[in-house]
Amino acid sequence: MAAGVAESVGVEEQAESVADQERPPRPGLRLSRRGIVVLCGLVVALLGTGVWLVWFSSVFDVRTVTVVGVRSLTKDQVLRAAQVPLGGPLERLDTGAVEARVEKALPRVDHADVSTSWPHAVQITVTERNPVAAVRGDHGGYTLEDTTGVRFATLPTPPAGVPVVQLALSSSGRGALAQFPETVLVAGAVEVAKSLPPAIARRTSQVVVHSYDDIELTLTGPSGTVYWGSPEQSPRKAVVLAALLKQDAKGYDVSAPTDPALRS
Repeated sequence: MAAGVAESVGVEEQAESVADQERPPRPGLRLSRRGIVVLCGLVVALLGTGVWLVWFSSVFDVRTVTVVGVRSLTKDQVLRAAQVPLGGPLERLDTGAVEARVEKALPRVDHADVSTSWPHAVQITVTERNPVAAVRGDHGGYTLEDTTGVRFATLPTPPAGVPVVQLALSSSGRGALAQFPETVLVAGAVEVAKSLPPAIARRTSQVVVHSYDDIELTLTGPSGTVYWGSPEQSPRKAVVLAALLKQDAKGYDVSAPTDPALRS
């Protein structure tokens, strides 16, 4: 009887398999031409709505502007220079134009970077110039100059830790003005200031120019005068000076960096 049941089950399975083979395949989902047109219209409408929301509506508009990176400048100064229009679509903000306005209006800014973040925020990151020298003018002001030679601010007093460049021409220096005019002398003194390591620059109160070949540094603290000579080989002289300053002396002569000397 078990064998009969097995044969019956086998026959049924065979019959079902044959039926499955003979059953026609189900037709795939097909859209009519009108359905395709409707579907395309929906996609276009969705895309259009998204573009309108992002680029033209007030859903993602500019509401907050933050400023980071300021030291000597104030946030209000940067905001006034940036002129970011509030209420306009965030994605339509011309960040490059904002950066250009900040850099043009504020010479103290080395460069500005403007970024946006949804849904409503704009951030302005500024990098201020670092002064390496304060050039004393004829009328008492001090013009700050950075490592690239850009003069970006004039102050009534020099900032702390920035060497002051001062012309105190000797008779030989005045006699050589045709060959080394004041602009060249000042530029040479700034080159000297640029070459100083930060620790020595903070100790240097003045870079005094007597002539092109006679530049002196006035140091604060127990140290005294550095006889620098000309601005030539300034980086090498700075390295030699850093080594000499480990010894106590009233003066340090690096005018010939291959033969430095201490002065008592």
